[in-house]
Amino acid sequence: MNAFNKFTRLVGLTLILGLFPGCGNKPNPALEEAYQKAASVLASDESFYPIIDEELYYFTTQTLDSITPLYINEQDAVKKLMKIETFLAFTTRDFTEKERKSLKDRKYLPRAIPIAYDGLAIIVNNANPDSCITIKDFRRILKGEVTQWNEIYPHNKLGDIDVVFDNPLSSTVRWCVDSILGGQQFSTGKNIGAVKTSAAVIDYVEKHVNSLGIIGSNWLNDKRDTTNVTFKKNISVMGVSKMDSAKSYNSWKPYQYYLYNGNYPLRRTIYALLNDTRNGVPSGFAHFVQLPKGQKIILRAGLLPRSANMNVRDVIVNKE
Repeated sequence: MNAFNKFTRLVGLTLILGLFPGCGNKPNPALEEAYQKAASVLASDESFYPIIDEELYYFTTQTLDSITPLYINEQDAVKKLMKIETFLAFTTRDFTEKERKSLKDRKYLPRAIPIAYDGLAIIVNNANPDSCITIKDFRRILKGEVTQWNEIYPHNKLGDIDVVFDNPLSSTVRWCVDSILGGQQFSTGKNIGAVKTSAAVIDYVEKHVNSLGIIGSNWLNDKRDTTNVTFKKNISVMGVSKMDSAKSYNSWKPYQYYLYNGNYPLRRTIYALLNDTRNGVPSGFAHFVQLPKGQKIILRAGLLPRSANMNVRDVIVNKE
């Protein structure tokens, strides 16, 4: 067989195969529509709104892709992922074994991608004279064993400790239950409650002198400060100590360096829970956040990137 005949047969075979593009694999419009609908949104715990919103801005500007964020509580974000109403959720936890098995049984490929670390910040009103707290006392407050400020600080005259969380189903609440209370629930007393959002926690603490708020640290950075060493001026961020007695020299605030070296004890991991089988827009965004540009955005937001290089430098903080 000469070269010309070989070429003719190859072309003929290609043409014949081209006559049967959908043999046994006809596209299903309903499945395609369902995929596109789920791929067009992402779900995120509301406490990550500042960082995810900024990441999305740069991602969509660069790629011209469109993806709509839903800032909801962590439980509902995971539920949407499990119901295949989205393929991407940002949380502070990995898949559970039950969730992972459920998705795999349905022929999905769940992946938990750590992207950053943040600190759970304890905030108080600027009129509060005390600026440090121990993990032990924080646990006692959540368990309802302590309900008055003077039970921790004898000189403090602010009365009841009014504890406020962002949302009853948020990652903040779940993390405190798991990591601070060892799986036990909060006190059912009247001194612990929740609003709806992290911004509402800051607003509440600013207006109530006896309050104590718990939010993600990415809500605290003052955008005027490019060094990320100052927090919002309308509230005070407490230093947190692992010791039995909290002093200024053994208590730490959720600055990046103290998240980095482990001094700050309320550190948690932020995950991108991904379940996109087509490597579409949800996968593209999850991987963008992992890339140097996405990690730099995390660094600039005051959180600790998962994989970016850290440059440690000394700074002088002017407290006046």
